[in-house]
Amino acid sequence: MNSTMCGVGLVEALNTRVYGNGTQTLVLSHGFGSDQNVWHYLIPYLACYFKVLVFDLVISPDVNPKLYDPKRYSGFGSYAKDLICVLDELHLENTIYMGHSMSAMIGCIAAAKRPQLFQHLILLGGSPRYLNTKGYIDGFERPVLDTIFTDIQHNFSKWVHNFAPKAIIVNDTSAISEFEHTFRRIKPKIALSAAKIVFLSDNRCVLSRVNVPCTIIQSEEDMVVPKSVASYMKKKLGGHAKVKILKTKGHYPQLSAYPLLLHVLKKVLKLKG
Repeated sequence: MNSTMCGVGLVEALNTRVYGNGTQTLVLSHGFGSDQNVWHYLIPYLACYFKVLVFDLVISPDVNPKLYDPKRYSGFGSYAKDLICVLDELHLENTIYMGHSMSAMIGCIAAAKRPQLFQHLILLGGSPRYLNTKGYIDGFERPVLDTIFTDIQHNFSKWVHNFAPKAIIVNDTSAISEFEHTFRRIKPKIALSAAKIVFLSDNRCVLSRVNVPCTIIQSEEDMVVPKSVASYMKKKLGGHAKVKILKTKGHYPQLSAYPLLLHVLKKVLKLKG
């Protein structure tokens, strides 16, 4: 992506949409394998209280694939820059931000760089590291990740078909089908490049630089991010942080357990009704 995109056209390029007419802006940012439509169960309710802003990450299927440069997006920093650029282009500050999965850490990086853009971060199913190492066992072993990369490279569609029910966990055929449909639409080369960036990333050092108040929301059982990660992040974050554990399974509660997630969000955001 050309660096001149920042501030000039990035809002349109990432399919940014706004719902509702509230005075407070709530930004929803999706994770790897999905797109902005993953929030469709939550938006109608949240738009009654907020100006809800959604957009697609550059790896999403509805973003022009020519905008994805694997060298530029070789770390989470460029994704965070995109987020900052979108907020700057729309002249937004003091937002509430909810980032799912990889977007949780994208939000943390952006908040560390430009804290005035954020009033509160909601980190849904996020993790600062997915690979186990000495002193950190809240992720995967390297051979498991290498198998994932090999499977994506050899037969992406088959890998997605096998991964979707494991990620959703609960027996919700609608959620599994929806997630699988979106994931399959990503170009395999982009999916493989992004998977390596996500699963081999190490953003632990960012946490201490985040002074914006955070709420960590984590499913009780999640094959991508174990529950223990929530406690780790709470201890390491630089500002006030609290943890909310959802009594459900799966990495995509906004699809498979959205009434429960909405119930928790009502309390976190102090909403009535």
